[in-house]
Amino acid sequence: MTNHSHMKPMEKDTHETTIANALTPVSDATTRKREKLVEREFWSKLRAFASRVPFAQDIVAAYYCARDPQTPTKVRATLLAALAYFIMPLDVMPDFLALVGLSDDMAVLTAALSMVKAHIKPCHVEQAQDALRRAADEEAA
Repeated sequence: MTNHSHMKPMEKDTHETTIANALTPVSDATTRKREKLVEREFWSKLRAFASRVPFAQDIVAAYYCARDPQTPTKVRATLLAALAYFIMPLDVMPDFLALVGLSDDMAVLTAALSMVKAHIKPCHVEQAQDALRRAADEEAA
């Protein structure tokens, strides 16, 4: 087991995040780790659970907002934290549990979206709509 005693409680490891601290500010290094995780895993996770996510367009718009270099750093960090929590396979309620598995993810995403909704621009929503349309077309083909 890795010794994390030199790190702040929130910064131990992305896989140890709980609902209570999912959106707590973290170091730039942790934000960069989350950004890499989101870039690598976001689309596969969304495809796997899109039919069970009631506000997929909002999540995808948040993804594009987080990737936008014009988005303020704190907003990007908040969105990346929520998106990383969504991606994590083992969180408070594992996603494979029927009916309740995504409820904690949705709570974290809803909290993040309500905190930063003013920063999600029409261009982010348009990008989300286009991406979801493309995904639906690919799935239908």
